[in-house]
Amino acid sequence: MLLARIRKTCLVLTCAAMALVPIAAAAEEQTWHHAIGTLEPPKLPADFKALPYVNTKAPKQGELKLADEGTYDNFNPLVDKGNPASGTGLLFDTLLTSSEDEIGVRYGLLAEALTWPEDRSSVTFRLRPEAKWADGQPVTPDDVVFSFESAKANSNLLANYYRHVTSAEKTGEREVTFRFDEKNNKELPAIVGEFPILPKHWYAAKDAKGNPRDVSKGSLEPPMGSGPYRIASFQAGATIRYELREDYWGKDLPINIGQNNFRVISYTYFADSDVEFEAFRAGNIDYRQENSSSRWATRYDFDAVKDGRIKREALPNAFRARGIMQAYVPNLRRDQFKDARVREALNYAYDFEDLNKNLAYGGLKRVDSFFWGTDLASSGLPQGKELEILDSLKDKVPARVFTEPYTNPVNGDPQKVRDNLRKAIALFKEAGWELKGNRMVNVKTGQPMRFEILLNNPSMERTVLPYVASLKKIGIDASIRTVDSSQYVNRVRAFDFDMIFGVWAQTMDPGNDQLVYWGSAAASQPGSMNYAGIADPAVDDLIRRIIQAPTREDQVAAVHALDRVLLANHFVIPMFYSGESKIAYWAKLAHPEPLPEYGIGFPALWWAKGAE
Repeated sequence: MLLARIRKTCLVLTCAAMALVPIAAAAEEQTWHHAIGTLEPPKLPADFKALPYVNTKAPKQGELKLADEGTYDNFNPLVDKGNPASGTGLLFDTLLTSSEDEIGVRYGLLAEALTWPEDRSSVTFRLRPEAKWADGQPVTPDDVVFSFESAKANSNLLANYYRHVTSAEKTGEREVTFRFDEKNNKELPAIVGEFPILPKHWYAAKDAKGNPRDVSKGSLEPPMGSGPYRIASFQAGATIRYELREDYWGKDLPINIGQNNFRVISYTYFADSDVEFEAFRAGNIDYRQENSSSRWATRYDFDAVKDGRIKREALPNAFRARGIMQAYVPNLRRDQFKDARVREALNYAYDFEDLNKNLAYGGLKRVDSFFWGTDLASSGLPQGKELEILDSLKDKVPARVFTEPYTNPVNGDPQKVRDNLRKAIALFKEAGWELKGNRMVNVKTGQPMRFEILLNNPSMERTVLPYVASLKKIGIDASIRTVDSSQYVNRVRAFDFDMIFGVWAQTMDPGNDQLVYWGSAAASQPGSMNYAGIADPAVDDLIRRIIQAPTREDQVAAVHALDRVLLANHFVIPMFYSGESKIAYWAKLAHPEPLPEYGIGFPALWWAKGAE
C-alpha cells in the first residue's frame, strides 16, 4: 500500500520549497494548510468540491471481480511477514492522499489540516473531528502514534523509509506531531502522511476467540478500519470479498466524491497468469492489466473482444509520472557478482533484440536508465551542476561516468551476438575468470560461474530461457528456479537468491525512497527494496544530495548523477518495458473521460454501468 504511494508523483515545474496553501492561522507564526506539495503548489483551493477528473454522478452499484496470482495469508498492512492480501488499502485511511493529476501534491484525508516550520524539522496534523472507525469511535492522535510506532517496529521497509522520523506524539486533542532528526528534508512533512492508520483500541482488545491481538504479527482476522470498505467474507489464500460501507465517515468529503463506486470488490487468486487470463475470457474476472506483450499481440482475438463486450486500451497516463527500471538483479552479497566487470559481461550476453522480435512482437523498449522514460534519466556526458557534483566524488565513482554515456549492448543478429559474447568473455578474463572447455571458472578457486534465476511465475520462464541459453555459450551454468509466491516473497525478503527480476517505479520527485532502493543501510535490512545489495559511499552521498536539494535544478542534477553512477557500476542488467498500461475489461465497466493526467484511477474512479 505504502509503496504504491511512494511511486506516485511527477515533475511539472521547479519549486525551491514546499508549496503552501494556507487555510487558517491558528497560532502566532503557525499557518495551517489543507494540502502540501513538494514540487508545485496544489491546484485546488481549501473549499474545492471534488477532484476535477472524477465523475461526481458515478453510480454506486455492482461488483468488480478482480484477480491476483499466488496466495495470501495476512491482512495486517504494517508487518513484513507473510503474503499481504490484495485490496487491504480499501480498509484503512491515511492522513493524506494523493492527486492523480498533480505532481507530488497531497490533500488531507484523515487530517483536515497540517502545519510545519520553515526548516521542516517537524510536521503537525490536525485530525478531522468527524473521522470515525467502523465501530463509531473517533480516530485519535493516539491511533496515529500507535500506527507509526508499529510500522517502524514491525516493517523493515517502513523503518528505513521513515528513518529520519524520530518520534510521533500527541500534541493536542486532535493533533499529532512528527519530529525529524534533520532539517530541510522537503519530503518528510508529506510522506509521514502516507502510512495506514490502525485502531489502537481494537488491537488492545481480544479477538472473537478470546485471544489477545498482536499488531506485530500477520493475521487473517478481518481488521477494523476507518476506510470505505470492510471484509465481508474470505476463503484464506483463495478469495476475498470487500463490501462498501454505507456508514463510511468520509464518503461525502470532497476528496472522496466520485470515488469508491463499487458495492463489492472481490479478488480470486490463481496459480499463474495463463489460468487468470482464461478466467478473464470466461467472464469470471472483469478487468486485467496485461503484462505480456506476446499475449497482448496474439491472444485477444476471441469473440468478446471482436464484438465489443471486452474493451482494450493502451494508456500512457501512469508512465507520465513514473520512471521505470526493470532488470535482472544479481545479488551483490554473492561473491561471484561483486566485480562490476562480471556484471557488465552479463549484460553483453543478454539479447534483448531477439527477445523483442520473437517473443514480444516488437512491443517492448530497452530500458537504459533507472529513471527511464523521464527527464530525470541521465544522457550524454555530464555537464553543469551534475558535472560539479560528480567532480566532487571523482575518487569514489567509476572514471567512465566522465567520458562514456551509458549504452546497452545491441544484439539481434548473429555477428553482433558473437562480438558481444567475445566482449563478455574478455570482461570475465579481466575479472579473474577464464573459459576452460565449456565452463567459465574462477582462476584462483577453480569454482565455476554458476547461479540460479529465481522466479515466482511459470509464465516468465519463456522470457528467461533465451538468456540462460546465451549464458551457456560462454560457459555459465545459469538455471531457473520457479517457486510459489510465498516462498518467493520470503526468499527475496531474506535476500536468499542469486538473481531475480526487479522492478523499481520511480516518482518524478525522488527523495527518501532512494534510501530504500539503493542506500547502504537498506542493503543489510531484510525486506528492503535494495535487492541488489548496493552499499556504495558515492551512491549514499548522491541520495543525500537529492533529499537535501534546495531547488529543483539541484535535485535534477543530483538525480542525473545518481543515475549515471548506478549505471556505470552495472549493478543490474537492464531489461525492457512497454511504457503503457495495457488494460482489458468487460464493457460493463466505465471510467471518467478524460482520465487523470498521471494515472488511470483504477479502481477508485471507475464504476459499473449496471447492477449485477
